[in-house]
Amino acid sequence: MHLADADLTYLPAWLAPERADAWLAALIEQTPWSQPRVRVFGREHPVPRLVAWYGDPQAGYRYSGQTHQPLAWTPLLAQIRRAVERESGGSFNGVLLNLYRSGEDAMGWHSDDEAELGANPLIASLSLGAPRRFDLRRKGGQRIEHSLLLEHGSLLVMAGATQHHWQHQVARTRKVDAPRLNLTFRLIRTPA
Repeated sequence: MHLADADLTYLPAWLAPERADAWLAALIEQTPWSQPRVRVFGREHPVPRLVAWYGDPQAGYRYSGQTHQPLAWTPLLAQIRRAVERESGGSFNGVLLNLYRSGEDAMGWHSDDEAELGANPLIASLSLGAPRRFDLRRKGGQRIEHSLLLEHGSLLVMAGATQHHWQHQVARTRKVDAPRLNLTFRLIRTPA
């Protein structure tokens, strides 16, 4: 896919449906989910999704004003990491799991540009469950310039200068009433 100042590769049917179904069910069941609270304009709010951070022991990760110490890789997550590394050509020491319980759960505009990720981070994003729209806009802009439907079993790889120039979101929608699980693999270069 071509987008100026971005390096995006989208593989819509990266996983066979049966494997995607099995991974989705196992990960929802096995993950010790949490719902951190964030401070916005002086008030605390729960994030609108459930999360879990897994990784190598030294892969502490700071985002949204909180430092997250990694849970140990499970055999299934280690297997998924190896497959994502083979496909993306990257190396990852952590994965953030976001569980969107329905269309009411969301992720606001942001870039994965934390200092711990280095200059041009490689982010590999595996989507399982209900398809959700993934929007992109230029940093500093207000207009959605590109959208993708992230399908069950799809893999999106963001590389190069993408995080310098673009923000992304998964907006709320009333059209979705099923869960979506997103796994974003990262390399923490300077642990929090």
